[in-house]
Amino acid sequence: MPAKKTGKKKPTVLVTGAAGVLAQQTIARLSGKYPIVAVDFRRAVEIGPDIPSYKVDFLKRGLEDVFRQHDIDTVIHIGRIGTDIGGKFFRYNANVIGTQKLYDLCVKYKVNHVVVMSSYFVYGASPYNPALLDEDTPLKASDLTLNLIDTVELENLSQIYLYKHPQLNMQILRPTNIAGPGVRNNIGRLLSLRWAPVLMGFNPVMQFIHVLDLADAIGLLLEKPKKAGIYNIAPNDWVPYKTVLSECNIHAVPFPSVPTGLTVSTSRLLKWKAFPSYLVNYFKYPVIIDGGKFERTFGFKPARSLEEIFTHYRELKKEPWV
Repeated sequence: MPAKKTGKKKPTVLVTGAAGVLAQQTIARLSGKYPIVAVDFRRAVEIGPDIPSYKVDFLKRGLEDVFRQHDIDTVIHIGRIGTDIGGKFFRYNANVIGTQKLYDLCVKYKVNHVVVMSSYFVYGASPYNPALLDEDTPLKASDLTLNLIDTVELENLSQIYLYKHPQLNMQILRPTNIAGPGVRNNIGRLLSLRWAPVLMGFNPVMQFIHVLDLADAIGLLLEKPKKAGIYNIAPNDWVPYKTVLSECNIHAVPFPSVPTGLTVSTSRLLKWKAFPSYLVNYFKYPVIIDGGKFERTFGFKPARSLEEIFTHYRELKKEPWV
């Protein structure tokens, strides 16, 4: 068993998913303040001469080698594989089984701070949701498919370690829709389009957080006293979906919303990356989360407005290849 860490040196921070824009922005905020180690399953990312970077498969031995080589004190786990990479079972193994191995190594090597990126998707999109969902709201996610089940299972696994291993000081983050420069998730793809579907009869309100604000929020967790728990991250404002499209200079294309099976099957048939079948309900029913707990606990206030997000996507459409 590795010896327990001693002394008051700055903690070494391991950041997973280093090829992604959120991880890179987080690293940029922490660089110079903490020793950083970057890992990603896709490739070793060139970040800087003072930041070791590794390509690792969480299911193989290489991940433990990173823990052996570096005295890891804090882990920021952003490296969840998105639905555009690999098959359903590959993603489940990587996101759930791989994350379990990461957590076991955190316990073994006496890591004392773990930050986990979950998602507001775990609440599920339902017409029976309360107007504002806080961290104690039951996770209904009744419309689960294999495309989302790894997200929910990763959250469930994280909660087990949160309560079973309090020494990890684990913080589970549930951000709302992440948007902004470089974001390649479903909402980022959709806001980059010139045409987007609108389900007839529905116009749900939505929330967005700028990727730079989310990176700032993660940085706060290392500066403030560790307070383990689950935290929504979202601004205290929201906007109807059709308004979002208008503000981002996107033409709305009306699409039949009934029967539900037709909408889902058509989305699946057309393979809409920005409007996948398993997220159809999120474009029908509002899923508005309360970020007040995180704001009160860590003094967080988003610095970027919705208008700044929308301006980015409007400007993006001036590029001829978009």
